[in-house]
Amino acid sequence: MKALIIGAAGFVGNYLIDHLIHDCHWSVAVTKLENEVIEHQEVEQYNLDILDKQAITRLLRVLQPNYIFHLAAQSSVALSWKNPSLTIDVNVKGSINVLDAIRELDYYPRILLIGSGEEYGHILPEETPISEENHTRPGNIYAASKVCQNMIGKIYSEAYHMDIVMVRAFNHIGPKQSPTFVVADFCKQVAEIEKGLKEPIIRVGNLSAKRDFTDVRDVVRAYSLLMKKGKAGETYNIGSGKAISIEEILKLVLSNSDTQISIEIDKNKLRPVDVPIIEADIRKLQECTGWEPSININQTILDSLNYWRFHSNTNH
Repeated sequence: MKALIIGAAGFVGNYLIDHLIHDCHWSVAVTKLENEVIEHQEVEQYNLDILDKQAITRLLRVLQPNYIFHLAAQSSVALSWKNPSLTIDVNVKGSINVLDAIRELDYYPRILLIGSGEEYGHILPEETPISEENHTRPGNIYAASKVCQNMIGKIYSEAYHMDIVMVRAFNHIGPKQSPTFVVADFCKQVAEIEKGLKEPIIRVGNLSAKRDFTDVRDVVRAYSLLMKKGKAGETYNIGSGKAISIEEILKLVLSNSDTQISIEIDKNKLRPVDVPIIEADIRKLQECTGWEPSININQTILDSLNYWRFHSNTNH
């Protein structure tokens, strides 16, 4: 089997490459932006801007992969508030370009469109844990762009009989994640404090929000299982099925350090709108694939903290 990962230079892409090569034994091609670097030597690499539809068409005509994982996205909620037009361009127009390029070529790969648990937005208390049938009420620009992508995927699947499976991945975490995301941010700050690179104060945003966190290594396993077993036109939640507060996450991070650290609210880390709780109902995914999360959150946090301990700059 030949898989193409579109947008493979990011956090998830690197783990997906490892999983597809070493666990699934597929041949893998990947795309990235010209300025990005992918260190895996065993994959075919191509520069691709998904806002250039003709370039997508040219590449697919040559490669004709069996499976296409569409990971390319502007995935930061914080950045989506600052640059909404970029978020819409990449997440909506880019996805349409990919789907339309495939539609115009006379071949039928299976496509996995990656969405987000953020799509559900303002979840009512009685809707938790939230199923795929629930209303989407996006509360930020990133979430709105992913709702739109999901709707377009469903339309293309039904109107053009394309083999498209959609996922809503809830918060995924692990080593190598950008510190624009909360767990990596906490771990990086603690690692820097331990090395004396910054004062012993950890700066945080809203600690009361509850989120559903899953190790990225479990998430990519779910992606490959849905490629094999998912039903075309359907959407599947991927998460742990258990929400945990950001405050609990912070306590777990701090419990792995012997350093005395105080906590301070940073107004710059607070979002204009924050949903109180997001928790996934993952029964549909489990019934379809048999997937279960295998790495507990304590292990993920320790692995993430150790990554930043190794990679934080030791020069004052």
